[in-house]
Amino acid sequence: MYNKISENIIGAAIEVHKALGPGLLESAYQECLFHELKAIGYAVQKEVSRPITYKDLELNHGYRIDLLVENKIVLELKTVEKFTDVHTAQILTYMKLGNFPLGSLINFHTKLLKNGIKRFINTNE
Repeated sequence: MYNKISENIIGAAIEVHKALGPGLLESAYQECLFHELKAIGYAVQKEVSRPITYKDLELNHGYRIDLLVENKIVLELKTVEKFTDVHTAQILTYMKLGNFPLGSLINFHTKLLKNGIKRFINTNE
């Protein structure tokens, strides 16, 4: 089930990248990918705020997920030269804190989008 959704997400991201190319702000790609995923029938949320708990304190807006598909798959969108360890740590933390099974980092600042996608599986789920 998740593999099919993941394939469709990648297809939608490639569609957006083909239409827009690299060089725009992350927010432009986010809005277009949101639209593409909704158009193919997925439940998609953008800028999803999730609280974090620190000791006995619950902090609202602890983090924001760029796109959350079917309340299961975290999409973190970037427009960077290359992914860093911080980007990997960010998506893994989002997945862990929300107990989400899958996540993808998608970098729209690449000539070929397939070279800008990293998929992650939450082994703690």
